[in-house]
Amino acid sequence: QVQLVQSGGGLVQPGGSLRLSCTASGFTFANYGMNWYRQVDGRAREVVAFIGLGDGSGSYAEYVEGRFFISRDNARNTVYLQMNNLKPEDTALYTCNVPRLSSWGQGTRVTVSS
Repeated sequence: QVQLVQSGGGLVQPGGSLRLSCTASGFTFANYGMNWYRQVDGRAREVVAFIGLGDGSGSYAEYVEGRFFISRDNARNTVYLQMNNLKPEDTALYTCNVPRLSSWGQGTRVTVSS
């Protein structure tokens, strides 16, 4: 069955960086676009970034543009989210998603705090 397993995340100081990973199985990864979402406590989940097929460029929410970078390694069935210059308002639960399969990772907590 479709499975998305996330790693990365944790506690980082403002201005720091983290990289999230999401490794897929159960489908032909290279044939699907991938999303990263986040959910801040008390707020609705929102899309952060999307990457299409192959290793194409990503698209980003305005509030992370220029700081976050999505990439994929089809040989490893993995999508990444590189997060730079993190801010306290980036604190959230981050989850990867395959939109065409309506499948979600388990979520990874990112906390940005001094």
